[in-house]
Amino acid sequence: MNSETFLLDSGFFGWLYKILTPIEWLMTQIMVLFHKFLVLIGMPSEGVSWILSIILLVLVVHACILPIFVRQIKSMRKMQALQPKMQHIQNKYKGKKDPASREAMSREMTKLYQDNGANPAGSCLPMLIQGPVFMCMFYTLSAIQYIANGKRAPLGAFDKATAQDFANTSFFGVNITNNFGMASVSGKVVIGIFVALMCAAMWFMQFNNMRKNLPRAQMEGQQYKMQQAMTWIFPIMYIFSGFTMPFAVLIYWLTNNIANMVRSMWQVYTFPTPGSPAAEEKEVRDHEHENARRERAGEISLEEEELVQAKEQAEHREDQGYQRQQPKRKKRKK
Repeated sequence: MNSETFLLDSGFFGWLYKILTPIEWLMTQIMVLFHKFLVLIGMPSEGVSWILSIILLVLVVHACILPIFVRQIKSMRKMQALQPKMQHIQNKYKGKKDPASREAMSREMTKLYQDNGANPAGSCLPMLIQGPVFMCMFYTLSAIQYIANGKRAPLGAFDKATAQDFANTSFFGVNITNNFGMASVSGKVVIGIFVALMCAAMWFMQFNNMRKNLPRAQMEGQQYKMQQAMTWIFPIMYIFSGFTMPFAVLIYWLTNNIANMVRSMWQVYTFPTPGSPAAEEKEVRDHEHENARRERAGEISLEEEELVQAKEQAEHREDQGYQRQQPKRKKRKK
């Protein structure tokens, strides 16, 4: 962090963040709008009102992403259902490397996706949205200190006065524009705790997906071991970047990781991958819920229904056994 020059406005990043200016402008407007509302209901202008504004902004972003996330899950389910047909097409052109065969396989795959309404890139959409949003949030929260000092032009709803109001905010004794190197000893401890919680939320999300939402057939082999290793590598990598970011960005990042973790847990619980431990648990839950519903409605349970069906089938087979079947005459060939 250079106190005189905002480095993210120069070089490649300066060009990139200029492209993302509309998103940055919108995010500042939403955050300041939340801040004004919180002040209106009695919160102080400096302090927790800005912290809650950051948290509410995260919730708005996730609320916008949720419909796309649900469509992603449905797209993934369609892709899983198409796996046998996809495998058939791949086996059909296995070993054929000529351009005509490759083009034919691609054409058949595309038709298969179109006929079944599946989108192979559907799982990437939430990340394609969250990535630029996080970049813009990092840029915006990092630029506020420079706007407050008059070293940078206003950004969206953050003019110099608003930026100074934001820059005077402290949380747990840490100024939210400071990073680890700029904080006091107690501030370093608080920032360290936030970084640890941020990485722990990321780790648990990945660990829970690996433990419960992978088909049992995939829980072995070299690829599974690599996935287990990545569960630890990514959180460790983010430890180093976390210590360089302003405390306000860490608040955003921690809230975002917790929201991602909760959403992932909801996905594993509600839309588990077929053949996974979570899917087996859901079958048991659905079975128990259906029996409870039937009990409330005064209907027989699923087990009793199976017994009734088995008894009816046995009686049907017994009746068929006592009936003498008339021999069929062979038709004469003309």
